[in-house]
Amino acid sequence: EVQLVESGGGSVQTGGSLRLSCAASGFTSDDYAIAWFRQAPGKEREAVSCISATDWMTNYADSVKGRFTISSDSAKNTVYLQMNSLKPEDTAVYYCAARLGLYSGSHSLYDYWGQGTQVTVSS
Repeated sequence: EVQLVESGGGSVQTGGSLRLSCAASGFTSDDYAIAWFRQAPGKEREAVSCISATDWMTNYADSVKGRFTISSDSAKNTVYLQMNSLKPEDTAVYYCAARLGLYSGSHSLYDYWGQGTQVTVSS
């Protein structure tokens, strides 16, 4: 069974940095993708970034390009989201999600989810 465990959320001021971690287990092949989504109160869940375990290709939402970096440590089966130059509008619960096959920006296509971690950016 695939399991995802997130860590690394917290509270920072505008311009600060945080690194989220997603420890994955249970995959039986390398044909999967992991994505970070976020959901702010009263808003739709949106894709932030995703990475393919097959070829390590990455993708980012326009709102985080140049500020966030997704990476993977295959030895630790962990995906990271380094978030720099944080803004108040980045405040949300961040979720790690996984799906078999190619990455997608649609949360409905992901089968496995972590528990979520709160990120709060104050002005």
